[in-house]
Amino acid sequence: MLTHLFSLAVEWEIIPVSPAQRVKRPKLPPGRIRYLQPTELRALLEACPKGLRQIVALAVSTGMRRGEIMGLRYLDVDMTNRGILLPQTKNGDSRVVYLNDMAMTVFGSVGWNAETKPGDRIFADWTPGRVSIAFFRLCRSLKIEDFRFHDLRHTAASWMRMAGADIHTVATLLGHKDLATAKRYQHLSPAFPAEAVNKLDAVFGSAIGPKTAENGGERYQDVTAQLALTGDDAASG
Repeated sequence: MLTHLFSLAVEWEIIPVSPAQRVKRPKLPPGRIRYLQPTELRALLEACPKGLRQIVALAVSTGMRRGEIMGLRYLDVDMTNRGILLPQTKNGDSRVVYLNDMAMTVFGSVGWNAETKPGDRIFADWTPGRVSIAFFRLCRSLKIEDFRFHDLRHTAASWMRMAGADIHTVATLLGHKDLATAKRYQHLSPAFPAEAVNKLDAVFGSAIGPKTAENGGERYQDVTAQLALTGDDAASG
């Protein structure tokens, strides 16, 4: 910031030369990486109350930000093509979010009905603050240390890398404008976006239910039932 101010002062002819011209900028610290193990995720999902369980499952299966999830409308979700179009993200650009089996299960359990309006928010019963508070209390009760809701995004990115997704794909999926932010995951691994998010099903599938052969393929059994389980609202009171 100081370097920029001195550069402006030179540009505006307030000073002849910037005293910061030869000063080397300090090296930025590495980005935070904290991610869940599959067993931790399973325990977290099982302990979540209804509503928060769907939000957590969606965050960890897509890498979406809290604000992006809370602002989701029914019209943003394309179940046929297994995708979400985010019209405007934190970076100001639109982004396509690809849906794997876990994410599809979430949307299959949120209560689509004849009274649902396309412009309605999917998680209208929750606010960003309520989600964060409930999630913090839940992690504390499970003794999951040093873990925030935003770290679900890191969990998705980290396991995509460890499952073989390349760094460029991970950056695209998370909506990073450049690779600088995504480089924190560089050491974790070796695909296209749709293939990358599908890798999370292999990692986290066991966390939400066993698989069973059905119609010639593999599908998750009882996942919707688990995501729809009722429980005490962790945010109440």
